Amino acid sequence: MEKEEHAIILDYLPNGYPLEGKMMPIAQAIGENNLILLEVVPRRGISLEIGERVYIGEGKRDKIYYILGRLRKERVSESAKDQLKTFIQNLVKEKEEKFVGFFNDSEPINKRIHQIELLPGLGKKYVLEIINQRNIKGFESFEDMKKRISNLPFPEKAIEKRIFQEIIEDERYNLFTH
Repeated sequence: MEKEEHAIILDYLPNGYPLEGKMMPIAQAIGENNLILLEVVPRRGISLEIGERVYIGEGKRDKIYYILGRLRKERVSESAKDQLKTFIQNLVKEKEEKFVGFFNDSEPINKRIHQIELLPGLGKKYVLEIINQRNIKGFESFEDMKKRISNLPFPEKAIEKRIFQEIIEDERYNLFTH
């Protein structure tokens, strides 16, 4: 797993967490590459914007003083969850080729369940149809999938929901996160 270089600010708490008594500014962020939730402390006098991309890699950081650590799932604010959904939507749009590749390359987890079945809204019927269609010819885009498989719910939305679940909840199998 490569180290994170950049993170997206999901929520900025200029006075820290309300019930903890520490008045230290803190931000909730997500790493761009590994989709890891982080708590970061901004430099003194720096105010962070929600949705802002900040450098968190090695060496001199202009806005982030230090990374406090991983953000525990139960501490994610509601505002951060909303921002996270927007971030995931943009990620799936930007990397459509990668996520369409998931449908082309996914495999069974065991004899009873296939990776595609872990996506919300896609049961065995769709899994069989997706596998049949990809064996004929690999999918080129989400639009291609919708054209070739009748009544297929939006595959990009299923991916977005799954990524959100993997980040916010504890999942037995992680398809897109570490």
